[in-house]
Order: sequence, then C-alpha cells, then structure tokens
Amino acid sequence: MVTDRVAAALSQAAPKTAARAAAEEALLDAAERLLAEVGYAGVTTRGLAQEAGINHGLVHYYFESNENLLVQALERFTGRLIARQRELYAAELPFVDKWRTAMRYLVSEDVSYQKIWLELQALAWNNPDIRARLARVNAEWRAVLTEAFEQPRRELGIELPPDALVSLVMTFNLGIIVERLGGIETGHRELLDWIEQWISS
Repeated sequence: MVTDRVAAALSQAAPKTAARAAAEEALLDAAERLLAEVGYAGVTTRGLAQEAGINHGLVHYYFESNENLLVQALERFTGRLIARQRELYAAELPFVDKWRTAMRYLVSEDVSYQKIWLELQALAWNNPDIRARLARVNAEWRAVLTEAFEQPRRELGIELPPDALVSLVMTFNLGIIVERLGGIETGHRELLDWIEQWISS
C-alpha cells in the first residue's frame, strides 16, 4: 500500500499534465468557495472534491492535506489582490482617490477573502507551519502598504515611522473586518468619512 508521503513524493516528481493543472485549479477554486461559505470546520475532503467535481482521492494526492490546499488557495487569492493593489497605488491619481477605492474593497468587494484569511488565522494558532506561511502573506501586504504610504506620509506630515503607520492601517482594517463579519457596522461609515476628509484637507 502506498503511503500518503510516498504518494506525495511521486506526485511532486511527476510532470504536471494539463488535466492535473485543471484539477488543481478546480480544487483551489472549491477551497475558496467553501472557506467563504462554510468555514474551515465545515470543509471536508469529500466536500472539496464534490465542489470541484473530481475524485476525492486526488485531494491528498495533489496537495498532501486539506490544510495545505486551503493555505495554497489563500496564497493564490492573495497574489491576485496584491497585484490589484499595486496597480491601484501605482496609478496617477490623488492619494485620497486611492484610499477611497481601497476602503470600498475593504467594506464590500473583498469580504470573501477576509473570511478566508480569518478562518486560516484561527487554524494557524495551533499549527506553526501554517502560521509561518500566513506570516509571509502578511509580509506581502505590509510591503505593498509600506511602498504606497511613503509619499502620502510625508505630504500629510504624519510623524509615525513607516512600519508603525502600516501596522496602524492594517490593525484598523482588521478591526473593521472582524466587526463587519460579526454583523457590526456601527460608526464605520462615519470613521471612514472622517479619515477621507482629513486626507483631503
């Protein structure tokens, strides 16, 4: 009987066929949808396979574990969003317009990603390997914001060091995300409007 470890090694060594690439993408898509819809606790190997329309044995054959598949789904999702954010901040627009767009993403368009991020954060609390991978995702976001905020930090006269400013914005975003996922939006619009006016002044 071939063990999971041996199967994984064979899977890694074999050249990736078009069929395998398509199956992996289908599983990653399924992982995104299920994490957003039912959360980590509701995701099973059979559920992933059924959602992707493939044999359930391929989940572990291709990804070794559900957890690895779920984290890869987050990493892929992050790559798309970071490319979008870099394009946004590189645009020839006033910073307030970039901020307004980023906040629209925060409160409406990126809710699925936010739920996936928090679901896997909880999983990572007791899993050092996943925690390290999520730390790398977090570092990617910090790098984007550090670059994006350098010029407006100077123009607005913000005295916080760059790392501190990025941490402030990221924890601010996280607070809004957690409250909104819990159905709480009290004061959010007012706070975002105040910040927008301050940036514009």
